[in-house]
Amino acid sequence: MTDRNALLRQRARAARDPVLFLHDEAAREIEERLAEINKAFTSPALVGNVREPFRRLLPDAPIVPDADRLDFTGPHDLLVHAFGLHWADDPVGQIVQSRLALVPDGLFLAVLFGGQTLHELRASLAEAETRLTGGLSPRVLPMADVRELGALLQRGGLALPVADSVRLTVRYRELAGLIHDLRGMGETNALAGRHRRVPPKALFTLAERLYSEAFAEPEGFLPATFELVFLTGWAPSDSQQTPLRPGSAKARLADALNTRETPLED
Repeated sequence: MTDRNALLRQRARAARDPVLFLHDEAAREIEERLAEINKAFTSPALVGNVREPFRRLLPDAPIVPDADRLDFTGPHDLLVHAFGLHWADDPVGQIVQSRLALVPDGLFLAVLFGGQTLHELRASLAEAETRLTGGLSPRVLPMADVRELGALLQRGGLALPVADSVRLTVRYRELAGLIHDLRGMGETNALAGRHRRVPPKALFTLAERLYSEAFAEPEGFLPATFELVFLTGWAPSDSQQTPLRPGSAKARLADALNTRETPLED
C-alpha cells in the first residue's frame, strides 16, 4: 500500500519546513494520559514519524524508525508510536513487535489519523476527478475508524486495550493552505498505487470549487477535519486485572442498586 521511499522523501522535505500544530496537540494529549497513570517509566522509546513535540516529551528516549521491522535496542517499559501506524502495510505486525519489545506490564501508546480525517478533501477530490476523467485514482490514504483500530490492539496481543479519538477542525481560506500544511506534516500522497504523473491543474481548481460548495462556512472558510486516534494497551502481566469468570459473582446487581429484579419473559 505504501511507497516507503516516497514517504521518507516527503518526511525529509517536511523536516525542512515543518508544520507541527497537530503534533503539538497529540504530544499534549499523550502527556496528559501519561500523567494520569500511577507509574514511573524509566526506559521509553519513540517509534514512527517522531517530530520535535515528541522529542520534547521524552527527550532521552531512543527513536526507532517505523520500518516493516522495528529495530528496538532493548526491552522498554513505554513505547510511543507517533503518526506511523496509518502508513503501515502491516499495523498488527507493528503492534506485535512493539509488544515483544515491552517488559511485562509495559505500556504501548500510539497516535495516528483516523477515518474521519480529511473527509471533506476526499469527497471533493473524488467528485472532481470523476467529472474530469470519468474515474478515480488513489490520492488520499485510506484510514480506519476508531473501532477497527481498537481491534488491532487485541489482535496484537495487548491487554486492557483502549481506543479513543479527538477530532479537530482547522479552517483554511483556500485549498492551497491545506495542501501546504499536509506537506509540512509529511502527510501527502505516498501510496504505492498513486499516479506518478503530475495531476492537471484543473483537478484542484474544480476540487476547491466543489469543496467550497459542499463544506464552506458562512464566512467562506474551508473546514478540514483531522481525527487523532489514540491506542493504549499493556504488555500482558500476571499482576494485571482480569475479568471474572461468568457466573462467579457473589452478589446480585439488583441488591447493589437497591431495586427489584424483573425476570425476562420466555
